[in-house]
Amino acid sequence: MGKARWIAAAAAGTAAVAAAAYYLNERNSEKPDYDLLIEEGRFALRDYPPLRVAETVQSGQRETAFGNGFRVLADYFFVRSRPGKKIPMTSPVLCNRIGDEDEWRTRFMLPVRLSAEETPPPPAGVGIDEIPARRMAAIRFAGNADDAMLAEKEAELREWMAANEIEASGPAEYAFYNSPFIPGALRRNEVLIPVA
Repeated sequence: MGKARWIAAAAAGTAAVAAAAYYLNERNSEKPDYDLLIEEGRFALRDYPPLRVAETVQSGQRETAFGNGFRVLADYFFVRSRPGKKIPMTSPVLCNRIGDEDEWRTRFMLPVRLSAEETPPPPAGVGIDEIPARRMAAIRFAGNADDAMLAEKEAELREWMAANEIEASGPAEYAFYNSPFIPGALRRNEVLIPVA
């Protein structure tokens, strides 16, 4: 094997190991506890406890607003927009439309062990909030969650809810469990709809 091939093989191997480590780290990030009430294949009905979140609202098309919101919150968590210690990353990252406008709220869940007193003061444009306990219908799927896929999965979830006589009490919310660096086939995504 020539030197160039050996270097390319070593680089590819190193990249594969780094990607696998990154993926496993994401899989082990803190996720919210919930009580599973119904599970039918990709569909579920869950009861979530109250969740403390850091959130920001950005304007524009969903993908652009979500990307901007993600960066603002990542800067807060990873000490790029404030002093102090990093906040451990959690998943999923939540995103939902605010009203009928092109305003999108992006939320990172705060770790359960991080008390309100220990939570670092957020910079301008970031708020700390508590989502009250709620019941959510969910559909889980893999892939690159573009607007078309999210609309398709939301329609499937609403059909499942109707078939099970589960009534929505609010608009859909999107949950993304992996970073954009993870290949689409390995990404976990969900559409969540609050229910009465």
